[in-house]
Amino acid sequence: MAILDENTNQTIVLNDQYDADLDSYKSGKVRYRFSDLAEGNHTLRVKAWDVFNNSTEAGTEFVVAPSAELALEHVLNYPNPFTTNTQFFFEHNRPCSTLDVQVQVFTVAGRLVKTLNRQLACEGFRSEPMAWDGLDDQGDKLGRGVYVYRLNVVTEEGDKAEKYEKLVILR
Repeated sequence: MAILDENTNQTIVLNDQYDADLDSYKSGKVRYRFSDLAEGNHTLRVKAWDVFNNSTEAGTEFVVAPSAELALEHVLNYPNPFTTNTQFFFEHNRPCSTLDVQVQVFTVAGRLVKTLNRQLACEGFRSEPMAWDGLDDQGDKLGRGVYVYRLNVVTEEGDKAEKYEKLVILR
């Protein structure tokens, strides 16, 4: 069952949408398309039972955007601040797609010091992490301080989005 936006009066029964994985009684997938959702933030809780009536519950948050444009949210690097390594993460509205991702790190004066390029196959709305060792494009350690990074994302269809964030290096 699913509960949208904590509205327990309109519980959605998902039994007919469940497809078991081939040759497995332990796993499967549920696909359910919502329609006419209001723009903005939403929550979804899903509860599932096994054949022994054991249950588990999980939840997620998502955003309904006003258009089909590529949208980026929760762009961050963790840990931040960092000393030797960090990872870049983001959320997007293009699940089950391959994204070309570029992270460019700049000094606060605007000088480009590092470019990371990667192609990410995203199954959900959250990216897999992009690791960075804190070295510049020449392999030298960057000094302590505040840096700005730009995340550029391009879809297979050519849609583009970018976001700027700050990171701090402590050495």
